[in-house]
Amino acid sequence: MLEVVNPATGRMLRGLEPATVADADAAVARAKAAFPKWRAVEPAERSRMLRRLADALDRERESLAQLESRNTGKPISDARGEMGMVAETFHYYAGMPERNLGETIPVSGGIDMTFREPLGVVALIVPWNFPLTIASWKMAPALAAGNTLVLKPAELTPLSAIEFDRIALEAGLPEGVVNVVVGPGRTVGQRLVEHEDVAKVAFTGSTEVGRGIMAAASKTIKRVTLELGGKSANIVFADADLERAAAAAPPAFLGNAGQDCCARSRILVERSAMDEFMSHFERAVKAVRVGDPASEKTEMGPLISASHREKVASFVPEDAPVAFRGAAPEGPGFWFPPTVLAPVSNSDRVAREEVFGPVVAVIPFKDEDDAVRLANETVYGLSGSVWTTNGAKALRVARAVETGVLSVNSNTSVRVATPFGGFKQSGIGRELGPRALEHYTEVKNVYFSTEEDQVGR
Repeated sequence: MLEVVNPATGRMLRGLEPATVADADAAVARAKAAFPKWRAVEPAERSRMLRRLADALDRERESLAQLESRNTGKPISDARGEMGMVAETFHYYAGMPERNLGETIPVSGGIDMTFREPLGVVALIVPWNFPLTIASWKMAPALAAGNTLVLKPAELTPLSAIEFDRIALEAGLPEGVVNVVVGPGRTVGQRLVEHEDVAKVAFTGSTEVGRGIMAAASKTIKRVTLELGGKSANIVFADADLERAAAAAPPAFLGNAGQDCCARSRILVERSAMDEFMSHFERAVKAVRVGDPASEKTEMGPLISASHREKVASFVPEDAPVAFRGAAPEGPGFWFPPTVLAPVSNSDRVAREEVFGPVVAVIPFKDEDDAVRLANETVYGLSGSVWTTNGAKALRVARAVETGVLSVNSNTSVRVATPFGGFKQSGIGRELGPRALEHYTEVKNVYFSTEEDQVGR
């Protein structure tokens, strides 16, 4: 029995029978059988169907948010925002079937045309930190492009995916177009990656698991998109509005209790501004409200599990340079206090590895070149921020930092209409925006001769 637990209480929410390899095979078979008819749906009609689904998700937003909050431990206000984004993502991609454009290319002796064709059955493997949000980033463009799908949510947080399956059917999506299997990654996930009838795998999770998926997918030359780990730098220059930068820094590493691949878990501060920044930062961190996810006032909830809490704690040994901590509840649940380590060397474990918890390393730097060097001194390259009032400096640094998503005087990373993805070992491909559609299609090239038949002349 798979026990789904509320991280804020440690109590079981629901027991589920985990899927087996046979269940995964059956889901792929259903998706394969549904593909020809779904692919053949006229673009305008597919758009209407996806809009109906988006409207249904809008109507179910509150119940989905409540479910997601209980299953993940995230504050209800955050869960509501995420469910709003799920509906917004489907609204956005509902407009894409009629914009899935090819091109015409003039060539000698004829005309050349390209078409963007759906891949077929795609397997979507999503993590536990943003269960339905990240699933929507994959499902919406996949469906808009004419693919059918098998979604495997994380074992810890499958409940919103199960609800989505119900909502999609009730909104009118045909049977077999969306299939959800809840089972272990080592068996069910592995089978989906290796299955000969799966044309593509889209995965979000750790870099370590991503490497394994990439290797397994190579056996059948599957298309893959991978959104993996991060160790993002929040670069604060002395000429920045330090109070504003410090006030924005806690949500950047404490959002979702730090369980976010975009977390700005390294704060690089120009040495001359260190004292002033840390003074503002301490007040901001200690003001963060950690507690019951169901409370409207809560800003940070618990970690996802007891084992994950142990992992996070390993980054803060007794001799760690703890500058200050925030508060966290005692008693049931998997709580960990906001923790600031300073000063930290960029070579320290906490500055190199993805903590995936509410722990941040503050690292001083000398000048602009030093800041860029430190920011890039990592195997990751997912997100990051630059804080400065000097526009030319902001542009120079933004171009120099090796990361896929970067904000200037802001710590936001994700918008439905803009591409999201990483450099280096943070992944392959992009999600969201119009470019995501490209990863769920193949380009077909067709040449038409316009020359008159010379035979018999």
